Amino acid sequence: MGTTTLLGCCSFSWRCNQKIIASDGHGNWISRTRACCSDENICDGVLKRRTALVSGVSLISSAVLGFSGGAGQGLAAVKQGLLAGRVPGLSEPDEQGWRTYRRPDEKSGGHGVGWSPIIPYSFSVPPQWEEVPVSIADLGGTEIDLRFANSKQGRLFVIVAPVLRFADNLGDDAKLELIGPPDKVISAFGPEVIGENVEGKVLSMDVAQHSGRTYYQFELEPPHVIITATAAGNRLYLFSVTANGLQWKRNYKDLKKIADSFRVV
Repeated sequence: MGTTTLLGCCSFSWRCNQKIIASDGHGNWISRTRACCSDENICDGVLKRRTALVSGVSLISSAVLGFSGGAGQGLAAVKQGLLAGRVPGLSEPDEQGWRTYRRPDEKSGGHGVGWSPIIPYSFSVPPQWEEVPVSIADLGGTEIDLRFANSKQGRLFVIVAPVLRFADNLGDDAKLELIGPPDKVISAFGPEVIGENVEGKVLSMDVAQHSGRTYYQFELEPPHVIITATAAGNRLYLFSVTANGLQWKRNYKDLKKIADSFRVV
């Protein structure tokens, strides 16, 4: 009886061939090559499926990378998606060039499982103020939710801290008055903003009501900083506007306007 040995098959070629060495039963070996698929339509079908698969992957890649529908439009869409995580809540400028930032509802951030979403806040900034990256090495650490700055005028940041760090009986709708009076709040939270004890540095303390919510505002020196505090949900908000001495002297009016514009919405 004859025997047949398969020496190999080229499995990813345009035509798959097998080299066969067969015995005719009389000690003679015959070498020949045959196609893996004898039916040409089957081979073509395999090839077409492979081509379709490659084309599909290419199409998906193009869509993800932004090349479908025109390279410019696609890349713009990707760029917009990245920018949306940075300054999605900044409005168009008003007649004076000031813009309003509102924390978008869909922005990520929080303090882990069990915490409600951060209630949005808003504030206004003059022309040329832009969002800057937040670093966990900053004062306030991971609780800094946002930073803005202008190299010639000053900078600001927002700290959003869980109220459970300071009291365990405030519930999920904390009131600033329940956390404490202004002097207690600035003594407890001021060091988180300036990195040192605030004793002897507080120039003024003011209390205001806006839409039924209480706000405390403190001006400190040194360093030059205005801190606006309020509470909402189960979090305390600290809005800090600061600058060096020269910036403070030249831009105090605008810096105070920024501080006064802060609201939890």
